[in-house]
Amino acid sequence: MAGFENYQEATRKIEDEIEHMGVALGIDWSDEAQVRALAREALDHSQDRIREAAASPDDHELGAKVTLFGLASLMLRTMEESAGVGIESHGGPVWKAFGRALWLEAEQRRQPEA
Repeated sequence: MAGFENYQEATRKIEDEIEHMGVALGIDWSDEAQVRALAREALDHSQDRIREAAASPDDHELGAKVTLFGLASLMLRTMEESAGVGIESHGGPVWKAFGRALWLEAEQRRQPEA
């Protein structure tokens, strides 16, 4: 039920998991180019990658990316839902770096090509 969630707690848990996946993938969250590339990949992510990960349980990098991309979706949904009830949700440096990259990549996709 919107409005009764503990958005601060949800934000912390999501960011913790994003950090764990970042460690598994060797992500340097201060490297804007690397984080933007990851954001592009997250936005391009499809159900095919989920099926591929399920079919390849020993591919830990693919599994970590699929998990990370799911967390990105949760992160964006948490921010959207909390904003809908007048609460601004944001986490720490990892959340902000990844969220900013996702936002910039999404904005770039909305721009008409010149």
